[in-house]
Amino acid sequence: MKVIQGGVCAPKGFMAGAVHSGIRKAKTKEDLALIVSSSPCQCAAVYTRNQVKADPLQVTKAHLSDHCARAIIVNSGNANACAVNGYTNALRQAKAAADYLGVDPEQILVASTGVIGQELPIDCIEKAVPTIDLSKENNDLCARAILTTDTKEKIVTVSFEIDGVECSMGGIAKGSGMIHPNMGTMLAFITTDCAISGELLQTILYRNTQITFNRVSVDGDTSTNDMCIVMANGEAGNVCLEQEDEKSVVFEEALHYVMQELAKMIAADGEGATRLMTCTMVNAADETTAETLAMSVCSSSLVKAAMFGADANWGRVLCAMGYTEAAFDPAKVDVCFASEEGEIKVCENGKGLLFDEDLAKKILSKPDVTIIADLHQGTAQATCWGCDLTYDYVKINGDYRT
Repeated sequence: MKVIQGGVCAPKGFMAGAVHSGIRKAKTKEDLALIVSSSPCQCAAVYTRNQVKADPLQVTKAHLSDHCARAIIVNSGNANACAVNGYTNALRQAKAAADYLGVDPEQILVASTGVIGQELPIDCIEKAVPTIDLSKENNDLCARAILTTDTKEKIVTVSFEIDGVECSMGGIAKGSGMIHPNMGTMLAFITTDCAISGELLQTILYRNTQITFNRVSVDGDTSTNDMCIVMANGEAGNVCLEQEDEKSVVFEEALHYVMQELAKMIAADGEGATRLMTCTMVNAADETTAETLAMSVCSSSLVKAAMFGADANWGRVLCAMGYTEAAFDPAKVDVCFASEEGEIKVCENGKGLLFDEDLAKKILSKPDVTIIADLHQGTAQATCWGCDLTYDYVKINGDYRT
């Protein structure tokens, strides 16, 4: 596997484009994007577990009943969730893209992100769709169009070989706030020219969602619109993957890498965040225990606030572990903080150590900080990702709608 460039446009047969349609009043950024395959794709998707599900998600779910699609239309600036004409407008959005591309509307997947509860300005979307210029060069434009409060595009691309045939896979994502396990306000779109059945793709996507996107927490909120879609058009020319074997393992490694890197980018770009916070639990009794404990630490407002202040307040780490239902022995836990400045142990066997506060502050002041907890109760481990909690988080969300 190699890291390459190109995002969702890197695989053979895929193009993208984006325009400013008028959903957003400010014309400083595109707000409507299309990702298109030149041939039918086998597809898979995962969705938010929030009981309140946006209408674009419902339309996409219906259109993917046969695992087949040709394109994704996505808008930012309006979630089209809990809106009076939400489902009708999502269908109209799909039809606008279908008419432009000359395909059946059921071949179009729909995604939206933005403010909940407001009517989608569907008329301006219908007028704008035919003006979208589709190109192999438009990945970055598309990646920017799907952003809301994000500060940067999130793009990952790799190439890999299946039976000597070179395949490509590219992904883009948005996500900054309302991020928590079971998806968050995040959209992720991944394309590949590898041939794979929709059923196998769904299995692999679901499995890797659990250990990538579902291990990220920015603020504890789970949104109404979250989804991750993978489209595979098979244009690389490999023999179609239809069962789990050594060939599917290669594909899964590529997908896992793309999803994990996107997940980390989402965590690092949390609303108002100044640093990526990684928490790894090692030597746990089992992976579920390790994941539960790591996720609790990444979700703790007190831990996140301490990370913002570069305060080596390791007691908050143990506290966050302790209020989970996971079984562990606090008297065996060691805690270390690490970054490019080095590593420092601050707790051993559940008790505090004397440590160099100045060094600890240097370590925790870096943009990428890791919390490592050794449970000394087994061999399992798990890593989760979050970010610090800053003043700007409240500023961003205090008047998000108005």
